[in-house]
Amino acid sequence: MQRLGQNIGGYHGETIDIQRVLQQIDQAVAGKNWERDPDFLALRRPNPAARVSVYISAGMHGDEPAGPLAALRLLQEDLWPDAAAIWLCPCLNPTGFPLNRRENASGIDLNRDYRSLQSSEVRAHVGWLQRQPSFDVALCLHEDWESNGFYVYELNLDNRPSLAEKILEAAAKFCPVDTSLMIEDWPAQNGVIRPQLNPADRPQWPEAIYLRTHKTRQSYTMEAPSDYPLPARVAALVAGVRAVLAAV
Repeated sequence: MQRLGQNIGGYHGETIDIQRVLQQIDQAVAGKNWERDPDFLALRRPNPAARVSVYISAGMHGDEPAGPLAALRLLQEDLWPDAAAIWLCPCLNPTGFPLNRRENASGIDLNRDYRSLQSSEVRAHVGWLQRQPSFDVALCLHEDWESNGFYVYELNLDNRPSLAEKILEAAAKFCPVDTSLMIEDWPAQNGVIRPQLNPADRPQWPEAIYLRTHKTRQSYTMEAPSDYPLPARVAALVAGVRAVLAAV
């Protein structure tokens, strides 16, 4: 598979009508075992028999359309494991998508705002997260317009069996894996970044750092390469999520 060569200086690929996608999400969960939060765009699939809790988020950046589409496909396919309870935020930045830009309509990068809480979107998200239990594993679905391939950030505080390689093996069926030794200024190995960091030292927190600090001990940020066709990126993210659900 060849890169499209469209992303020169930023994301210039396909866009989506986010309101239509959210309407399709509502249709996909109608009449099924999903609860929608009345105050925040979040879904919960309760399961009294669940032995694991899984959190999934998408749509953090308005120039990353594959995440909300992956959430939609997962909901439409409705193949959730019996052993899991699911929490799903399908679009954290609804005002960014009409502008096709990373930031929200006020120009704030939401994925740098989880410590200062300047944006209304992140304040609402954090307020919702504070009402939820802790999660066994968290999955954040993203794209990278500069990337040579799919890669994963893993935060695994207790050194549990890693799910990163399972994610990459599944995603590699649909798009290349970035095998660079350095990705986003972090050392990487076979598509996996395992950053050693202290949240207290970081003035700006992405969602994953907030989750690591307050809600989970194990998280994976999946980064699909957005200079490849959108259907391949969506399929890779869906495959990565499915690999985790099959393993937990």
